[in-house]
Amino acid sequence: MFNQRNAVDDLAFKALYDETFTMLFRVARRITASDEAAEDVVHDSYIKAVERWGIFPTKDDAKYWLIRVVKNNALNWIKRKGREQKVYQRYLKEMDGVSESPEDVTIKGEASVEIRRYLDRLPEKYRMVLVLKEYGLLNYKEIGRVLGIAEGNVKVRVFRAREALAAMMREDGNDVSRS
Repeated sequence: MFNQRNAVDDLAFKALYDETFTMLFRVARRITASDEAAEDVVHDSYIKAVERWGIFPTKDDAKYWLIRVVKNNALNWIKRKGREQKVYQRYLKEMDGVSESPEDVTIKGEASVEIRRYLDRLPEKYRMVLVLKEYGLLNYKEIGRVLGIAEGNVKVRVFRAREALAAMMREDGNDVSRS
């Protein structure tokens, strides 16, 4: 079904789209820090998938290829715009600019902004595995397939990323107790 273009392809592509869009958008959104950029990145990635439809032997191959393309397109978007830090800073300032009253700001929202700040400080290889794990909701095997690294390496990177986040939080005096 995934290895050649035919009448069934429209249904197969729609099934792939329905299964992957939300996850791909979350990954692109986390990398670009922009809804509009994430939509563009995901849209461009689906166009590339349609253009190369015949190369995918299985639905899973198409899915993992798409995740890699979204990741690469999102990173290229940041490089092309030359404003990775500016985009993140603008986004964080907008989040900080939300009404200061306790009625308007939820604890969850504050924690989310704080986590994003810590994630932004991680080296890319650690940040990327956490983005795919927590925002993309991929398992270790899937992350390894997307990044082209062994599952064991993914587990090590996730562990080290979480440890680095905890260390940063402790340095800032935040509670990092695990439940």
